[in-house]
Amino acid sequence: MSKLNQNDANHESIKNEIKKHEDNLKFLNSQSNRLAESILDLQVSLGRYHSCSVITPDNGSGPSNTEDDTTPSITEDDTTEQILKKENSAAGIFCWLKANAQTSNLALEKDAVGVVATLARVESDELSRILSEYLGLETMLAIVCSTNEGVNALEKYNPEGTINCNAGLHGIGSSIKKNVNGRFAVICLESFRPYVGGFVANDPQKKLAIPKPRFPNEECPAGFFDYAVNMLYLESNNLSFVTSSGHGLRETLFYGLFSGLQVYRTRNEMMSALPCIDEGAVSLDGGMIKKNGMFVLGSRKDVEVKFGIFSGRSGVVPPNYSQAEEVVRRLKWESTKLAEDIQREQQLLDHLKAKSANKVA
Repeated sequence: MSKLNQNDANHESIKNEIKKHEDNLKFLNSQSNRLAESILDLQVSLGRYHSCSVITPDNGSGPSNTEDDTTPSITEDDTTEQILKKENSAAGIFCWLKANAQTSNLALEKDAVGVVATLARVESDELSRILSEYLGLETMLAIVCSTNEGVNALEKYNPEGTINCNAGLHGIGSSIKKNVNGRFAVICLESFRPYVGGFVANDPQKKLAIPKPRFPNEECPAGFFDYAVNMLYLESNNLSFVTSSGHGLRETLFYGLFSGLQVYRTRNEMMSALPCIDEGAVSLDGGMIKKNGMFVLGSRKDVEVKFGIFSGRSGVVPPNYSQAEEVVRRLKWESTKLAEDIQREQQLLDHLKAKSANKVA
């Protein structure tokens, strides 16, 4: 074989070796990413076992006995009772309307889904308080409609542009001797841009598959529970609801309200996670960041209308908790070994590329 042919053969051999190491790196990196996701999922799940019950109601910071702690279930009806106490509010009149079957054929009630506060529940009072305070009373009392037709049915106007107090929600209020005081918020679902990132696989609550926050070293911030939008529990009727375009309440209404809001155990852990927070965060002990760079300080407000609480909380430590921790340790060990393999493959690849470049030169 001539020297030229020998050089060509050597060059081809190096190219094949480079391709092999590139394929190896691609495979190892995919395995590493898969392990990282599994570790984060488990860490978040384990973190939620320490969730709301670690904040005691008397001082807001100490640990409590999760085995003896029970959270009473507060239903949609209980939340509705809170709203009905706001007698001259649009939400209060709307809830009265829903409770009276003889008026259920009205167009304004048919298209309306409900009041924000009644459409989801959470695991604990601490979580309910902070998420309700984050949204604010006006939003918690907002009436949710499927379409603009429903929004238009809530309020009618006279030819000169003033509100017609004998039609729509104002008319219903007048008929029961209640007036809608001031402005009120209405949310139209067909105007919301839904979350398009998909759902968590096999999750009965159809939680959104939002990438978890990570530091540059791929670690999940300490104290991170989940995104607020995924910490809401939807009853079966609300879970099965879809808009005309086929989207549910979680990926439209609640993603629109909370977006990427992160929930942490404590204010200190939330502040330590600042590099990972882009769209706001809250902590169970009262910390609040509205968005990147905008902090909300001061003492907590009394929340007049809150999300209900469901009794099937995930804060109780399950029997397989220690096994889950062991799985995390094993996966971390595997991840470390993979990182070593990736580094070794990268070194071999860099060496071959440098060798190939020298031969070409």
